[in-house]
Amino acid sequence: MLVVKIGGSLDTAAGLVGELARHDGELVLVHGGGPKIGEALASHGFATRFVDGLRVTPPEQLEVVERVLTQIGKQLADRFSRLGRLAVALSGRDARLLGAEPLAAELGRVGRITGVNTSILLTLLNRHLTPVVSPIAVGKDGAYNVNADEVAAAVAGCLAEPLVYFTDVPGVLRDPHDPNSRIGTLTAAEAEELIESGVVSGGMIPKTTAALRAIELGAPWALIAPGGDGSLAGVLAGKLGTRIVPEKVSRAL
Repeated sequence: MLVVKIGGSLDTAAGLVGELARHDGELVLVHGGGPKIGEALASHGFATRFVDGLRVTPPEQLEVVERVLTQIGKQLADRFSRLGRLAVALSGRDARLLGAEPLAAELGRVGRITGVNTSILLTLLNRHLTPVVSPIAVGKDGAYNVNADEVAAAVAGCLAEPLVYFTDVPGVLRDPHDPNSRIGTLTAAEAEELIESGVVSGGMIPKTTAALRAIELGAPWALIAPGGDGSLAGVLAGKLGTRIVPEKVSRAL
């Protein structure tokens, strides 16, 4: 089984989605929705603001965010199903799949994951249905918008399954200006050192931190790779991305 996280743009992910749909193994797909959420908020007259890479989500914006994420999930599930992989779109509201608590008051309705109801995921997988998970979670006082990378990390960790982040970079680079400086494999300790030294910087920090969180929670490995046509095959062949493992001895893909 693989837990896979992709961004929310169906246009740029179309080839990758097709490849995932044709994959023989079990999948749990977690998706985001950044660009489409920004467009929808703007159409309603809302300004978008980020703090440390997280979208500030006032209560009056949460309904728009959740509506966009739900639509993306339904579209992804429909595309999977039409390509022969029957899929079901879910959010944390469904069977209390994702539990959350508030992250910080300044962020509004933004939460951190406190639990994953893996039984609903396993039930669907046992019925040969692919869960497509959007990053809306539920706390004691209602719904929260959660960073999709964090959701994917929690799902992979709680399932104790590998995690693949498909993103717009080749992986972790020794030189951020040289795409050929990709590091193939890192231990968790080495990845933490690269963050502390500044080699991993900018938008790669939250992605790498999420990968480390997945390993901490129980995932055997986590991989950051570029998303596009043929990406899954490249990942499975060990030719793409950076794989982060708990210890020096890495596990085969």
